[in-house]
Amino acid sequence: MKNFSGTPGTVLGLILRMSQFIFATGSIASIATTPSFFYYTSFCFLIASMALQIIWSFVLALLDAYALLKKKVLLNPVLISLFVVGDWVTATISLAAASASAGLTVLYFHDMGHCHFGEECQKYQISVAFAFMSWISISISSLIMLWLIAAGWQTRLLGPDPLYHFYPL
Repeated sequence: MKNFSGTPGTVLGLILRMSQFIFATGSIASIATTPSFFYYTSFCFLIASMALQIIWSFVLALLDAYALLKKKVLLNPVLISLFVVGDWVTATISLAAASASAGLTVLYFHDMGHCHFGEECQKYQISVAFAFMSWISISISSLIMLWLIAAGWQTRLLGPDPLYHFYPL
C-alpha cells in the first residue's frame, strides 16, 4: 500500500477526522437547542446519524493522533478495509439524514410557510448545513480509503511499478 496524504496516521487524516467530528457536533448542538425537533422524524434521524458520526470520527481521530505520536502510518490491509466499510456506511447514513432534513426544512419552512419562529428555522438550516459539511469531509475520507485499498491491490497484483514492465531502460 502506498503512503499519501489523508491516509490514517497522517496530519491530513487527522484534520479530516476532526472536521467530521466538529461539523457533526455542530449539527447536533444546533438542532438539539430547538424546542420542537422531536416532532419531525427526519430531524431525529439526523441526530442519530450525527451521533454515529461523532463516535466513529472521534475514535478514528484518536487512532490517528496515536499513530502521529508514534510516527507510524497505519497501512494494515485489514484495518484499511475496516475503515473503508465504516466510512462508507457512515457517509451513506449521513447523506440520507442530511438530505431528508434538508427536504423537510424546505418543505415545511419555505414551501408551506410554517416558519413562524425565525430563530428555530435558522437553527434547523444551520444544523442541515453542518450535516452536509460533515458528509463532505467523511466522503473525502472514504474516497481516500478506497483509493488506498485499490493502490494496495494494484501493488499485490502487478508488482511495485507496473510501468517498468512496459518501458524497460
